[in-house]
Amino acid sequence: MVQAPPKLVNIQGLAQAAIATIQQLGCEYGEIRLCTYRRQSLWAQDYSLKRLSDNVSSGFGVRVLWQGSWGFAASHRKTSEEVQRVVQLAVDIAKGSHLSQREPVRLAPVAAYQDRYETPIEVNPFDVPLTEKTELLLDLTSKFLAHGDQGIKKAYAYLSFTQEDKLFASTEGSLIEQCIYRSGGGMGCTAIANGDAKSRNFERSPLNKGYEHIQPALFYENLERVATEAIVKVHAPEAPSGVTTLILKPNHLWLPIHESVGHPTELDRVYGYEANFAGTSFATTDKLNNLQYAAPWVNFKADRTQAGGRSTLGYDDEGVKAEEWHVVKDGMLVDYLTDRETAHRLGRSTSNGCSYADSWSSVPMVRIPNLGLEPGELGGDRTATLDEMIADTKDGYLIDGTDTFSIDQQRRNFQFGGDAVWHVKDGKLNGMVKNLTYQSMTTDFWNSVQAIAPETEREQQGTSMCGKGEPMQVAQMTHACVPIQVSNVKIGR
Repeated sequence: MVQAPPKLVNIQGLAQAAIATIQQLGCEYGEIRLCTYRRQSLWAQDYSLKRLSDNVSSGFGVRVLWQGSWGFAASHRKTSEEVQRVVQLAVDIAKGSHLSQREPVRLAPVAAYQDRYETPIEVNPFDVPLTEKTELLLDLTSKFLAHGDQGIKKAYAYLSFTQEDKLFASTEGSLIEQCIYRSGGGMGCTAIANGDAKSRNFERSPLNKGYEHIQPALFYENLERVATEAIVKVHAPEAPSGVTTLILKPNHLWLPIHESVGHPTELDRVYGYEANFAGTSFATTDKLNNLQYAAPWVNFKADRTQAGGRSTLGYDDEGVKAEEWHVVKDGMLVDYLTDRETAHRLGRSTSNGCSYADSWSSVPMVRIPNLGLEPGELGGDRTATLDEMIADTKDGYLIDGTDTFSIDQQRRNFQFGGDAVWHVKDGKLNGMVKNLTYQSMTTDFWNSVQAIAPETEREQQGTSMCGKGEPMQVAQMTHACVPIQVSNVKIGR
């Protein structure tokens, strides 16, 4: 017996039906996100492909505001009957939440949009054969292990791709379709000698681009350097303790930006929403326009429109159009990262569009957007190239890449390490050291920045693994930045 083909789902019709029902049930606000995510990941270790996944997840989530209380429900079944059931469930949950309401939720207004946004790409990563990707990864790891007689004993290489399709509709009148592509990859190796093991890596920082971002030639161009530096690193002397000058490259600096500027300025965290899981923030609202967060020549800008940025899209998950704004301007804390709820609570007339959910089954929350350090002005007193920073340093350390880190529950006191560290002596690189960590307080550190590189040295670095919330959600963002020089930083114990 031949089965009839499945009926095509009219997701716009489902969205419009959901919105109509939300309004009929007396909610002051409601939204639906119908999403499909495809995620492909390949991981090679030594001489074999250890992991290959190619998954599709599809469903929808409904969020409503009933008499100032939130309700959320979701399902993987995209049918008219299921949409009606889930809408009713979300309303029932909101009514249950209302019983313990302390203050009603209010939302900053937003314009209605009917639009479509798609990440501009050259090569669809899912059109590239798995065999081609696998052969690349296995060839890279094999070439690393060819240095076995010099101590390279372990190697890995990976690729990761995502396509995120979603339709957003709200009672505000928005109907927005988006298709987001994300690509990234990396490789690394471990050298063993004298009872010690040290690793070195190379990464194509995750960006919203197609397969053209991978550029296999760049992996091969950097492979010998990475292997050599791993070997030198395992034989390098221990880093000392003391107070010194640091020069931080962009592939390291993105993480201090993320942890000590991005997370502290999430306004939901400031208001205590994350207190149970990942802490609050020292950057409380009484400090807005009053806190000297960094030196006067330091500026941090959020930008959801940045070409290729990992957090770049057309609209956030509340239908707020992507924009850019300063979080720190001339060293002063001047703004936060907001969604519509926290923006209203702060007294703002609009959200700056930082609402994001990592799945159709997740509740949107404030997430760090693309948040970067602005380059130094050409000809500025505090502008210097990386080479000039090195030449200007009598005794200090150059840090490349990320390693271990920790930061306290208020995002105030932190410690970071680097993947590779070079001693700088009398303006020249003086060999590698290992196990260097540095400690500082957030505002002390950023107020100690002495030099910032120009736009020509800007790199788009970032992460695809930012965790937040309970249950934890994973988001991604770019922290574009340039090298900096920082004085009087404590290293070691």
